Amino acid sequence: MILSGSDTWPRVAPLAKERALAQIHPSEITPEHLYLSRRQLMGVAGALGASLLLGACGPQAASPAPEVAADPRRDDLGDPLNSFEQITSYNNYYEFSTDKQRVARLAQGFQTSPWEVAVGGLVRSPRVFGLEDLLRFDQEERIYRLRCVEAWSMVIPWIGFPLRRLLAEVEPLAAARYVRFETVLRPAAMPGQRDRFYPWPYVEGLRLDEAQHELTLLATGLYGKALTPQNGAPLRLVVPWKYGFKSIKAIVRIDLVEQMPTSLWMAMAPNEYGFYANVNPEVAHPRWSQATERRIGEVGRRPTLPFNGYAEQVAGLYTGMDLRANY
Repeated sequence: MILSGSDTWPRVAPLAKERALAQIHPSEITPEHLYLSRRQLMGVAGALGASLLLGACGPQAASPAPEVAADPRRDDLGDPLNSFEQITSYNNYYEFSTDKQRVARLAQGFQTSPWEVAVGGLVRSPRVFGLEDLLRFDQEERIYRLRCVEAWSMVIPWIGFPLRRLLAEVEPLAAARYVRFETVLRPAAMPGQRDRFYPWPYVEGLRLDEAQHELTLLATGLYGKALTPQNGAPLRLVVPWKYGFKSIKAIVRIDLVEQMPTSLWMAMAPNEYGFYANVNPEVAHPRWSQATERRIGEVGRRPTLPFNGYAEQVAGLYTGMDLRANY
């Protein structure tokens, strides 16, 4: 599903035109019979645009509509979506709290507009994008699995656009090999950032080819609504084949660099959290196995899939690499 960023937004753009050169597997595209209706599309447009106008009222603007008993949408493996309530009430977001079930309450009122993202470094055309600029990119729904390094998982219907489109706007230079991301530093509004145990602000990184992969998404919404603060509003990264801590939230800076960035978790515990963080059931975390996972809302555990089930699309990025050494 594609929501256009043109003057006629919202509209459904032809999939054949938008996907002709894409690397994304066909199963990742929402089937035609599951497109949102025009009325629903109008709701998406209003919700995403509301974050530009309401600022601190964002959480109210993004409050869930009554949930349907059974959402027909599923991921490419046939698994059902997690509910809006599950996705917005169980959140890893240390900038607010280390307690997943307190994050949503502490994030209420977090101001997400106005918002700017500076994109620079080794690029020909550095630029500062306002939130309104980001929403002009064609917005798509992508149903992705999210696998946390803590061995729990969800299936989430994100709204956003491929990061490669943003990078193309600034024209990376030949020397650029990595992309460094930085989250907002606002300890007055994010109580977890007052904890000096962590080297704030949160920093993450990708190799440039990972960042330019079609699956790598900049998310602006979920479930057809604007992102809630507890889910990383107004802009977060989603890299579905990597552990969730790679998907940095509340992004304010993106730099193309020559050297591998040191992420917050690499700085904190390099023996536990490597740069790549690809989902690999054969490589245990030092304190627990990664062979199985707990899907939120389910009883019992399920096997963890290599690359979180996206091996067909992304394994080629790591040809010849030792995936145990490069964890």
